[in-house]
This record gives sequence, C-alpha cells and structure tokens, in this order.
Amino acid sequence: MVTISLCMIVKNEEKILARCLESVADLMDEIIIIDTGSTDKTKEVAAKYTDKIYDFEWIDDFAAARNFSFSKATMDYIYAPDADEVLDEENRKRFKVLKECMMPEVEMVQMKYVTVSEYGNLLNAKKEYRPKLFKRLRTFTWIDPIHETVRQEPVVFDSDIEILHMPVSSHSKRDFRIFLKSHDRMGYLSDKVYMMYAKELFKMGDLKDFKDSKKIFLPVWLENPMSDRGKEAACVLTRLARLENNPSDILKYALRDMMETPCSEICYELGSFYRDKGDYNEAIVWFLNARYETSSIIDICTSGNLPLGGLVHCYKELSKKEQNPAYDEAIATYKEELANWEIPEEL
Repeated sequence: MVTISLCMIVKNEEKILARCLESVADLMDEIIIIDTGSTDKTKEVAAKYTDKIYDFEWIDDFAAARNFSFSKATMDYIYAPDADEVLDEENRKRFKVLKECMMPEVEMVQMKYVTVSEYGNLLNAKKEYRPKLFKRLRTFTWIDPIHETVRQEPVVFDSDIEILHMPVSSHSKRDFRIFLKSHDRMGYLSDKVYMMYAKELFKMGDLKDFKDSKKIFLPVWLENPMSDRGKEAACVLTRLARLENNPSDILKYALRDMMETPCSEICYELGSFYRDKGDYNEAIVWFLNARYETSSIIDICTSGNLPLGGLVHCYKELSKKEQNPAYDEAIATYKEELANWEIPEEL
C-alpha cells in the first residue's frame, strides 16, 4: 500500500476546513497545512488534525504556495485538495481501494471534479477530470528500443473517484486581481490561464472586470484576430462593447468572427444587444444562431440556457404588442427546452 501526504494551502477557511479534513483524514498518512495569512481560526481547526502547519507569505501566486506545500511532503504520493472539497462515503471507499492497489509506475492520478454549489459554476460540464494525486519522487525511464529517449510525459491514471466541490462563496474578484497581476509581472498568460480568465469573465465578470481585462485581450486580438486566442479575445471584447453600449466595437469584433467559423458567444452577444435595444425580431435571429447553428468556445451556456432564455424573453415582448398564436407557441417551445436544458455530464 502506498503512503500519501495531504498538502493543502488555506486562508480564512475556518467554516469549511473541518468538513474537508474530516472526509479524508483517515486516508492520509500525513497532513500538511500551509496557511497564507488567515485572520480567523483556520489554524486552530487545522491543529485538530495535524501539527504540521506552516506559514507562507501570500504573493498572489498559487503555484508558489503549492510548490512550498509539496516541499514539506515525505510520503510516496501527494494529495492536493482545496478546503472546499469533500469526499463522500462512496468516494472514500474508491480512494481507499486506489491507495491499496496503486501500481508503482503511476505518477499522476486524475479524479472527477463535481461542482455542487451555486458559487462554483465555472465548469462547462458537471464532471471534469483534474490531476489531484501526484507521485512525490519521479523516476526517469528510458523508452524506445532504438533512438532511445527518456519518457517525459507522466504516467496518468484516470480514476473513478469523484471529488465534491462545495464552495460557500465566490472567489472571482480575487481571481481577477491575480490574473491582472500575473500578466503585469510576466507580460503574458499561458494558454490555459488565458482561457480560464476569459471563462471566468463570462461566468462571473461585471463591467469593471471586463474593462480591466481589455489591456490583456485587445493586444491579442490586434495581433491575430483569427487565431484561437484571438477569437477568445473577440468574445471578451464584444461582451465589453455590449456592456458599454458601443455598437461600433460590437460590429468590429463580431464581423471578424463571422469571417470564419462563428461562435455562440458572439451570436449571443449580438442577440443580447438587439434585445436590449428592443429589436426583438433581430435578437431572435442571433439567439437562434447561438443555440442551434454555432458552438461555444468559452462558455457552454451561450449555446444553451442563455439564448433559450433570450428567445423566451423576446417572444414574450412581441406577444405583448401583437396577439399572435405563433408567439405563444414559440414561448411554450423554448420554455420547455430551457427547463430541460442541463450542462453536459462530461465533455
């Protein structure tokens, strides 16, 4: 049986830390808590489960804090949960089986992340694999019978363990600050972080958040509007233009997107623009395109519940002005589809 170090970074988590640790403590051989500046009773809660509690000065860098936490581990593998995660009884059993049967060549284990809280709505599917368990000391292995080379990709196992993500508040404002600070410090964002920034803006951002992001997304769009990153930037910039009621910029960013394969985000923004202007017939055209003719590249809701809600709203407004049985039929159709729409189980 392998041994496991739990390595967690926390700050002001007194309300939920015990919930997390209670669900995993007996599965761990070592519990390491890294506190990044708590002002509540987080450390007192942690002390009920471990005496390995360390302070780390918060520098708006989760990677730095994670690296510090991993440096304190001494067991075979490292489990890296957040305080708002929980293992229920069924998944505790699965985790125990995994621990007992782990093959030594496995270097990383992915577990399904399942968000069950109104505050954790950044996923485009109900379940999403994330790496959660890591071999502490990696061995290098030569591969290929000729022109041999060292295997660089880790051996990854996709487990059936499901982690319940149960946040009790939104961290979006903190995240937006870190996105901006990271870009200011390094001059760029990785493809993954860039996409996560765009997704979090679409899910949680307000006008100020979009305004702040313009300095990052506009240069990307200007450099190559037809690249993947450029199209993602166009979505963010179009949303900003709509929030600012700037038709000229909406047209500029949207037309470029239409030159190749249009996306649901842009179509939804156009529908929302015309809806806000009271041009419901034109809005319907774009909501239909968002729902049925295009695909989402950032936020799956822009091809699902959002345009369906827009269609219901537009037909209701048209029905107020003109008694037309076709409007009532459309309202009933899209209301039913909206009620039945769900985020996909997995992508």
